[in-house]
Amino acid sequence: MPVTLPIPIRRLSQQQFGELAFEVVRHVFAIHNEIGRFFDEKIYKSALAHRMREVRLEVPLDITFATFQKRYFIDVVVGNGAIFEFKAVETISARHRAQLLQYLLLCDIAHGKLINIRSKDVQHEFVNTHWQHADRIIFDVRTSHWNAAIPGAAKFPDLVIALLRDLGGGLGIALYEEAIMHLLEGTTTDVAVKMDGHVVGQQRVRLIAPDVALKITGFNGPLEPFEQHARRLLAHINLRAIAWVNVNMKEITFTALEK
Repeated sequence: MPVTLPIPIRRLSQQQFGELAFEVVRHVFAIHNEIGRFFDEKIYKSALAHRMREVRLEVPLDITFATFQKRYFIDVVVGNGAIFEFKAVETISARHRAQLLQYLLLCDIAHGKLINIRSKDVQHEFVNTHWQHADRIIFDVRTSHWNAAIPGAAKFPDLVIALLRDLGGGLGIALYEEAIMHLLEGTTTDVAVKMDGHVVGQQRVRLIAPDVALKITGFNGPLEPFEQHARRLLAHINLRAIAWVNVNMKEITFTALEK
């Protein structure tokens, strides 16, 4: 897997992680009680590192695939195996859970914890996954609605499949899009939106060819509702097609939406 970190990451059992998480949260509560909830999150992380051993902050996580490179920073790693993501927000959201889940999948570990220090009382929430990297690179491929003749589409499925065989499924759509746009030397531009013969505005799109847009989704259920609305979008912009790939843990579906 093309993921590197400056430290070894070990896969902890639920009990091992729970014991470390208990200590981390205990210290965070003490810090929160002492200094309140209005400091930047870096203050709480630094205070935690002073109170506990084997705490590493802002650990870089590097992803490489061919010429694509991406770096993330993990907020807190304790004992080379316990990942904690700190937030200073009103409340923990699905976006925060997805961010931490992505770190767990990339590090191939099972347990992490979100900690929000901005709320009146410290919020803390476990994020867990049973998926391992070996499981996430096994998937079926559907290309029955693909058209390799549209511009930029000939090698598109092979590139996406190769990327997923390395990184695995289940990661954030934004990461896949960024990687594919880089590898295909795609561009992002505004296209005119027309209704009743009049331009009513501009829509920003990612292009893998001059008149072919890219769209990646991660649906686990039926794809038809998205396709219906994507075709409506295509009908009102001056593009030939949308190269659409839906990525989930078990199946990769390639669809060429054409006018």
